[in-house]
Amino acid sequence: MTAGSARVVWSSDMLGYDFGHGHPMTSDRVELTVRLAEQLGVLDDVELLAPGIAPDALLETVHDPDYVAAVRRAAAGTADPDRGLGTRDDPVFPHMHEAAARVVQGTVDAAGAVWRGDCEHAVNIAGGLHHAMPGAASGFCVYNDAAVAIRSLLTAGAERVAYVDVDAHHGDGVQAVFWDDPRVLTISVHETGHHLFPGTGYPTDTGGPDADGLAVNLALPSRTGDAGWLRGIDAVVPDVVREFAPQVLVTQHGCDSHVMDPLTHLRVSVDGQRLAATWLHDLAHEVCDGRWLALGGGGYAMIDVVPRAWTHVLAVAAHRPLDPATPVPDAWRELVTHRYGRAGPPEMGDRREPAFRPWSSGYDPDDEVDRAIRATRAATFPRLGLHADA
Repeated sequence: MTAGSARVVWSSDMLGYDFGHGHPMTSDRVELTVRLAEQLGVLDDVELLAPGIAPDALLETVHDPDYVAAVRRAAAGTADPDRGLGTRDDPVFPHMHEAAARVVQGTVDAAGAVWRGDCEHAVNIAGGLHHAMPGAASGFCVYNDAAVAIRSLLTAGAERVAYVDVDAHHGDGVQAVFWDDPRVLTISVHETGHHLFPGTGYPTDTGGPDADGLAVNLALPSRTGDAGWLRGIDAVVPDVVREFAPQVLVTQHGCDSHVMDPLTHLRVSVDGQRLAATWLHDLAHEVCDGRWLALGGGGYAMIDVVPRAWTHVLAVAAHRPLDPATPVPDAWRELVTHRYGRAGPPEMGDRREPAFRPWSSGYDPDDEVDRAIRATRAATFPRLGLHADA
């Protein structure tokens, strides 16, 4: 394996996963990210993976065969609302099965490359479809590529896989698949389900009887910004991942935690999201010899946020991190102006210093973020042999 090597899932066929005009889950998010990364030279030294379409047998390692058949019918125009197909969140569209199965194959290919040692890091920004359940579509997600990829890693011989999800929405689908599997740790840092879809992911949700403590949920208050979001990640993620000692780290980088996202209520900056990506990258090197698979996910400010946030993930994975003060290339901004009739952001950051107080600085019972962190640590840390108040 070449030190620092990375692979990125990309071909124009990936743009087929698109729910249509006016839907938040537009493939423009992915295309604009790739174009920005290309113009900044982020992809110059990475190998691109152009995936095919995942066969049913692979999909059915996570999804019910009847559901896969229903997705095929929906792609031909037959909605099935009972399985989440043809709803407002997940309207049917032509070739839906093929488009969603291609995302799955891309994430599985990337996971395999990392596990075999073909590369240190791999990224599929079109992936991270974490809400899909074994028998139903949910929250813009038809097939759960993250869960299928984790299952493929276990089949290939991995004994412990950690999944860390920093999307504003709870990573409920991945958690559900591995709820009682002691080989998989799931951590989700999200806005509280009291105010945001899917309404799950509370600190007391800690896993099934054979995996108690291996579902870790940090439900942050709405309006949490950089300081609280980063404090929460710092207070929970590294300790739990280190204790679990995974052989592969899979991370989901939905960037809908941003203050400009139209569907959520957190107030994080691109600078904060970039810092979190660097932390997770460094954790992969510390804990599992650099085996890191990074995925996209949510994020619906498709011009101002998503391309910058995910380009930073790509740059970190390629060991070519970008300074947030880096100017956005004029050619990319001209593309945005020509296509959307408005200017794009001028720099790769938001000119915000993502400062935070580490958890070691002490607990403040009057701070609602600290109360959320303490609830998570109290619920899960003792189950893992960790001290909740350390």
